[in-house]
Amino acid sequence: MNIYVGNLDFKVNENDLEEVFEEYGAVSSSKIITDKFSGRSRGFGFVTMENQDDANRAINALNGATFENRPLVVNEAKPRKESNNRF
Repeated sequence: MNIYVGNLDFKVNENDLEEVFEEYGAVSSSKIITDKFSGRSRGFGFVTMENQDDANRAINALNGATFENRPLVVNEAKPRKESNNRF
């Protein structure tokens, strides 16, 4: 399952994110989304967990939990909608 993790402190890195989620099961990957120009974190990322039950436990436990002094927003990632505003 692909999990959205929002409201991250800008200093959180992919290893930090993976460590938090590994408490609930095996993590396949973690990715912090960065600004393509500055390279700075945009404050959200994604974690992939293969086991559905582990992923649901992580979502339930971590949504609203405080990490690095910020309340996390954690839920199942939804597919990105295509934009009609193509230039």
